[in-house]
Parts: sequence; C-alpha cells; structure tokens
Amino acid sequence: MAASVGLAVVALLHIHYLQHVPYESPGSIAEWAQTRGHSSSSTRFYADDPLPALDRFDWLVVMGGPMGVYEESAYPWLVPEKAFIRAAIDAGKTVLGICLGSQLIAEVLGGRVAPAAEKEIGWWPVRKTPAGLSHPLLQAMPAEFTVLHWHGDTWTLPARAQLLASSDGCANQAFVWGEKVVGLQFHMEATEAVIEAFLTNGATPLPTDQRFVQSPAAIRQRYPLAESGNRVMAALLDQLAGSQG
Repeated sequence: MAASVGLAVVALLHIHYLQHVPYESPGSIAEWAQTRGHSSSSTRFYADDPLPALDRFDWLVVMGGPMGVYEESAYPWLVPEKAFIRAAIDAGKTVLGICLGSQLIAEVLGGRVAPAAEKEIGWWPVRKTPAGLSHPLLQAMPAEFTVLHWHGDTWTLPARAQLLASSDGCANQAFVWGEKVVGLQFHMEATEAVIEAFLTNGATPLPTDQRFVQSPAAIRQRYPLAESGNRVMAALLDQLAGSQG
C-alpha cells in the first residue's frame, strides 16, 4: 500500500519508538504517523519492554530522557539500546533521534557526548548552518527558528555527518548522517501536552541563574510556538519519507 504526500507517493511505514521515560512521548511525530496511515510500536525501557527484531520495523525513532548516554551503570538498558541503534543503522533503517536520542545516535556513530557548557531549557532560536540552508530536510524551517530545548548534554559531530543547525547556547543542534540518520537536539515534536508533562515530571527544579534556562511561567507563555515546531517536524518527516519512497 502507499500514501500520497503532495505530489510524492510513499509506502506506508511501521515506526518503532524507543521511549526512556513515560512523559517524553513521540508527541506530534505520533500524530503525523497516524494522519498518514503509518503503524507504530514501542519499546518502553522504563517498563522493561523487549526490543523487536530488525525486520519488524522500517523507522526507528529514539526519544529523549533525563539520563545521560554515559550513565550505563544507573541505566543498564543503555548498553543493549546502543547496540540496537547501531544495528538498525547498519541495516539501512531510517533512524531519527530527539535530544537524548540524538546523543545516543551520535555516540554509536563515533561522536562524544558530555555535559555542555550551558544548559538549554526553554524557547531559544536555532540557526541553520550553510549545510542546513541547502539541505532538503530543513526546507520548511526558516533560517532562524525558535524551538523548545531541554538538555544539558551535547554531542560532537560524528565523522561523515553534516551539521545542519546551531544555537548561541549549543553549537551542535542538528545533524544528518547519510540519507537516513538524523539527530535533533531540540524538541519540534513537543506538543503543549508534552511540554506540560516535561514541566510536571522534571526531576529537579529548573535552575534560575543560567543564561539559557527559562522559568516554567516563561515556557508556558510561549506554548503557541509548539504548533509551528510541529508543522516543521511534519514537513521534515514528509521529506524523509518521500526521499525513500
């Protein structure tokens, strides 16, 4: 079966999500998939769900979480998760990582993940790099675009990857590796409900003395920005699906 997206015809996909905590859900990615007729499944590491066989899905979407990729002793499932992500990439799957997900992808591709010089939490602009300005994945994103951030770690760019976006608080914001592997440090998938879950379930109060950390009130005041981020995310996913159709 196939579904039409604009002038492109793309095959229906089965998308598998890797979810690390209950409140960091696929958000608008799941809404996009449902609208276009794609099916989905998930591995919830917090619920000890098993990982699927590689032939059971087309796309792998790796969600965010409050843990670091280097905290394997506290979160032992990070070890098989990293091996699974590497296997999915080697099998030619489309792999998309959000925040922690982008960090996991970067690490398995040879990048290094460590605490960033500055935490970024709240609504901050990202700017396309020269590669991002010309890359079709970001064609729906303006040259500068305000998005939701919620991270304290960052990655170094893996070999053969292209850096697509940067911000004042964190130079490495988005990358593409080959044609099917994408990492986004920021949260264009976050709906208002997802952001409210972030605020409600955060493990610690947000710091108030850092340049790129906004208060919960300031974050809530800018909820309308979530919808524009969701639209850009949908366009990115359409482009990613259409390029492989």
